[in-house]
Amino acid sequence: MFTGIVQATCEVVAIHKKDGLNTLEVAFEPDLHEGLAIGASVANNGVCLTVTQVVDDRVFFDVVEETLRLTNLANLSIGQSVNVERSLTFGSEIGGHILSGHIHTKAKVVDISHTEQHYDLTLGIEPKWMDYIFYKGFVGVNGCSLTVGEVSDSGFKLHLIPETLKLTNLSQYKVGDELNIEIDSQTQVIVDTVERVLARRFNEQAH
Repeated sequence: MFTGIVQATCEVVAIHKKDGLNTLEVAFEPDLHEGLAIGASVANNGVCLTVTQVVDDRVFFDVVEETLRLTNLANLSIGQSVNVERSLTFGSEIGGHILSGHIHTKAKVVDISHTEQHYDLTLGIEPKWMDYIFYKGFVGVNGCSLTVGEVSDSGFKLHLIPETLKLTNLSQYKVGDELNIEIDSQTQVIVDTVERVLARRFNEQAH
């Protein structure tokens, strides 16, 4: 489990490609890989990956074909940075909202508005996911717990503060790029339950 509070942006120093599998080699800062063991879970751009090897400051992750298809990890290149968060431990402060590291879909950057006063990203997403995204609700974007701004039928806006831009890789993305999206699980359960109950009552009344 994760909180959506990114701990660092770490450079991808190598990508070892095989059939149906990419192994990411990511450079971790000393305090970030302290005590990190093989088998540990770490979120990379919001994707929960398992540590397969630790060599000095390099941490290795295997990314299988299904994960490459569903996330933006397939688009990574050497020298890019990923948002990194180690898994939640007992007693940790939860400053964001609970994330599982399981990406639901990707959103495309359709507009960037950057002035001295603000930095806004407008993201386009498949309309079916907008059932779970609400104004002032939470959403995981590349592993960042963020508050949703204005919403439409096919997307939503993010208002990013300077601290978020400094601590994450979101400012590196351009129009047309894709971001990993994890919707809030509690919101999904509530919406799906309400829809199921309403559908059942409608069917009962119809009969």
